Amino acid sequence: MAPTAFVTGITGQDGSYLAELLLSKGYTVYGLIRRSSTFNTDRIEHLYQDPHAKDYRLRLVYGDMQDGSRLTRLLHEVRPDEIYNLAAQSHVKVSFDTAEQTGDVGALGVTRLLEAMRTACPAARFYQASSSEMYGSVPPPQSEASAFSPRSPYAISKLYGHHLVANYREAYGLFACSGILFNHESPRRGGTFVTRKISRAVASIKAGKQDKLFLGNLDARRDWGFAPEYVEGMWRMLQQPKPDDYVLATGETHSVREFAQRAFARAGLDWQKHVQHDARYLRPTEVDALQGDATKAARTLQWQARTRFDALADLMVDADMYALQHGLREFEVRQRFFP
Repeated sequence: MAPTAFVTGITGQDGSYLAELLLSKGYTVYGLIRRSSTFNTDRIEHLYQDPHAKDYRLRLVYGDMQDGSRLTRLLHEVRPDEIYNLAAQSHVKVSFDTAEQTGDVGALGVTRLLEAMRTACPAARFYQASSSEMYGSVPPPQSEASAFSPRSPYAISKLYGHHLVANYREAYGLFACSGILFNHESPRRGGTFVTRKISRAVASIKAGKQDKLFLGNLDARRDWGFAPEYVEGMWRMLQQPKPDDYVLATGETHSVREFAQRAFARAGLDWQKHVQHDARYLRPTEVDALQGDATKAARTLQWQARTRFDALADLMVDADMYALQHGLREFEVRQRFFP
């Protein structure tokens, strides 16, 4: 029988790419979505199937990471082979403003989902989306053996979930893994994240629709990769004979300033004429430099990041310029720029 996966956070960047990957491998995919007055399914619009279709394999179910009883009922009904927990309030700066909700979803939500799995389908395989933000002020390069020193409510919530996964793996014998993913971007990245904020502004400035882009810490350094490659790494973790935790990263680090320089250059623009500093975008506590060591993933998973920094920036700028030039909605240009 074809395997079944249960995916939280399916409407996000990673969730949409993961759904595509799993569907291409023959999975039936159940995606958890929250009920709201407006639909937020643009990233998976092109995957939609009529429930009456013969090959109905993408099934959206209502639920919430703050509702443990609903999660348990769903897992009882679905009985998935694999569970991917990608749900979170994932914007680091916003987590300072919404610290309680960030922790409730990103930390206690992991507890609820693991408890639901332990009750309903303990033989399933579980993936937890951990984050490089957990390293915080620890000097790079950072690997699975590095210490953690989180610097935001988001990072702290992720560290709670990360340690809980290890505890449930040891205490209950669950097949539970955490992927410590360093920054990974794409044309599907939300517009408030710095890389997409830059690429969208470049397209808008090139089209004459705006003139200035305001950014916070230009010196922050990150290890940026391409999201579709990272969700393949998630899947590979759950195909191993034993559960473990893995870093996924390119091994390179670049500053926000460098990303802006490359992005504006792609459009033939001088970034210094358009970028201005705005202290409102600074975090109360900053993470200066992240650079991942994915040696373990290369050795065990045979996984490596293929898309490098310049190509990533070019891809994102090209996608946003194309969308503006052709009057496309975001999900339409996302289809065109799927690798």
